[in-house]
Amino acid sequence: MGNSFGEIFRITTFGESHGVAIGGIVEGCPPGLAISAEDIQRDLDRRRPGQSDITSQRSEKDRVQLLSGVFEGRSTGAPIGFTIPNDDTKSADYDHLRDAFRPGHADIAYQRKYGHRDHRGGGRSSARETACRIVGGSIAKQIVPKVSAIAYVSAVGGISIDPSAPINLAEIDHNAVRCPDPATATAMEVLIRETRDKGDSVGGIISCIIRGVPVGLGEPVFDKLHARLGAAMLSINAVKGFEIGSGFAAARMLGSQHNDLFNRDGSTITNHAGGVLGGISNGMDIEFRVAFKPVSTLMRDQPSIDSGGEPITLEGKGRHDPCVVPRAVPIVEAMAMLTIADFYLINKIYQSQP
Repeated sequence: MGNSFGEIFRITTFGESHGVAIGGIVEGCPPGLAISAEDIQRDLDRRRPGQSDITSQRSEKDRVQLLSGVFEGRSTGAPIGFTIPNDDTKSADYDHLRDAFRPGHADIAYQRKYGHRDHRGGGRSSARETACRIVGGSIAKQIVPKVSAIAYVSAVGGISIDPSAPINLAEIDHNAVRCPDPATATAMEVLIRETRDKGDSVGGIISCIIRGVPVGLGEPVFDKLHARLGAAMLSINAVKGFEIGSGFAAARMLGSQHNDLFNRDGSTITNHAGGVLGGISNGMDIEFRVAFKPVSTLMRDQPSIDSGGEPITLEGKGRHDPCVVPRAVPIVEAMAMLTIADFYLINKIYQSQP
């Protein structure tokens, strides 16, 4: 399995949704950085389940335990090991999935690839694993403290923020959806509740702005910054699309419309490139969007097949998000920071060479 992300600043995660714990090892963290379990916990609290009535009601405190690599509040340069206990597993809710496959879920792919799977909550394929990424992203912030990744929900189903209207990013955490426009957030919440009450699920889009990125991050040809950001985002559960800058809209534009003209200092008047030119950061804000599909597990019956290929009716059970995007906002931010921190350290190697 591909359980690691990053080259120099590298996180490896382990654990299943209903195991004893999930956790990870962060390697490549420079010594002397201030690492606080309290700061990491604040980031984890933004992702944890049960934080509102429109998210999964699984009650996990997600208390991180730092095991190594941090002494007297500072990194030592050694690998940082951590665990997050699984406290609220109700594995019996998944007994009906031992020999059945949920449509749209990884169940059948895992079974066919490995021949043996943990059916409880999806096992390793569960989004429970993403809590570990939050820990890594929180540590990454200390490597590039001048850089900030700010993500927010820009669409749920067919409800979207007006892209031409100004938004107040300070409003992101002031509602359960994490949408910075209060009126749009209210409409999104109504849609999510209506969808949940029908036993169904709905997808959405998360937009992200990375500010303060220095010029020069990114490694052509195959390790372009936006290619690695795309890989980071597409590794998140339920993600089906990634676009940066003008994205797919660029296909409908002329070059004269799309080219970002320069100011005298090298900055650009517009930012259709999304902060990346030729795979290298150009000093402008990095702007991208991530599309999430509806959650596969529904709270209503669906036709499916069992392990013998026989048709069955699959009962909807368990605790699941009717819309994953509100809780995915800090995950997108964490993966962005992991990517930037890794490229920052790669760049330092080049800068230190004669």
